[in-house]
Amino acid sequence: MIVGDLSQSESLTSAVTGVQTVVHLAAFFRGTDQERIRTTNEEGALALANASLSAGVERFVFTSTNLVYGPGRGRPVREDDLLQPASTYPQTKAAAEQALQELYRTRGLGVRILRLGFVYGEGDPHVAEFLPLTQSWHPAKRLHMVHHADVSQALLRAVATSGIDGQIYNVADDAPMSLAELRHLNGLPEGASDAAAPLNDPWEGIVDILRIRDELGFRPFYPSYYAARDAGVL
Repeated sequence: MIVGDLSQSESLTSAVTGVQTVVHLAAFFRGTDQERIRTTNEEGALALANASLSAGVERFVFTSTNLVYGPGRGRPVREDDLLQPASTYPQTKAAAEQALQELYRTRGLGVRILRLGFVYGEGDPHVAEFLPLTQSWHPAKRLHMVHHADVSQALLRAVATSGIDGQIYNVADDAPMSLAELRHLNGLPEGASDAAAPLNDPWEGIVDILRIRDELGFRPFYPSYYAARDAGVL
């Protein structure tokens, strides 16, 4: 294992020397340090990409988030839709995407971008930590989720597939989950104070996964949170 630091360019150079493929997973998205979020997610990604170009890395897989889309479009969002990120974390991811695409166009960076849904999996506290923060949210609001195993599958397919430099792929399962369902499955109250009111934006956060299915052959091992629960991999 080679240890590197996104803020230290010399460590990045040694980390990618002699490497054919870089999969960039590191990100900072929790807490209130807005500057650290920006420097890690935007400047860090760009520094690693530049180091990769200098080292002759052939493929650079970057993990982004479906939060870059912002409000819904009245349908599942697609990779070519205009980005409207609403908070610092997705704003920095969108900025990093743009910078990496510019390196692809100008210097031939072999970048492939994966926009992940709500990531969960075995031993991951993400759901348990997130649900208490949604007590005032409408119970019908849905999360488009993706299990660790399917994130790994998508990454491997992005690494192995030729001819997709510069492409972007949404990564999520087949069945978005409502907050009411997630709360129930995790032993929390299902309702909210506005449960009787209509859900204003039912498509917010829901992504179209046709491109990754058609171009990379992606089929979720766990097509729903229920399937992962039944398989004992939560």
